[in-house]
Amino acid sequence: MFVLGIDPGLTVTGYGLVRRTRTLEAVAAGVIRTDAHAETAARLFELHRMLTALIAEHRPEVVAIEQIFTNRNRHSAVGVGRAAGVAMLAAAQAGLRVHEYVPTMVKSAITGDGRADKEAVQRMVARRLNLAELPRPVDAADALAVAVCHIQSLAAVLDRAGVR
Repeated sequence: MFVLGIDPGLTVTGYGLVRRTRTLEAVAAGVIRTDAHAETAARLFELHRMLTALIAEHRPEVVAIEQIFTNRNRHSAVGVGRAAGVAMLAAAQAGLRVHEYVPTMVKSAITGDGRADKEAVQRMVARRLNLAELPRPVDAADALAVAVCHIQSLAAVLDRAGVR
């Protein structure tokens, strides 16, 4: 299984590609940044262009995205929602299924605590993926966490169904 995890944001979108064979392997991680001074439409176009290129280059089998759950800042929540929509569009155009996970589920899957802070998530992602250093920036670590969460969730479903 090869998963593209996405932590959407209008200014910074994190991505993390994780392959599961016998172990979990981080293939790539990073962020896509858009110019905060550019028009929203131009920023969304740039995000789409970069995600489409990322998908074409790495050819993941599925996309897992962190779902917007709550956000105290309405303006920020709208931007995250728009970025998530663009990510879903890029995945759908490539024929990929999209699975969404709320942040508490991702944190719980990675750390065992749905209220874990960003640093705890970074540490556990590094540990789970056997990385020499903490993944940075935090948006990339969050995206890797979303990918790992999806792999774990699917493995649990298959175990319950007796498929593995």
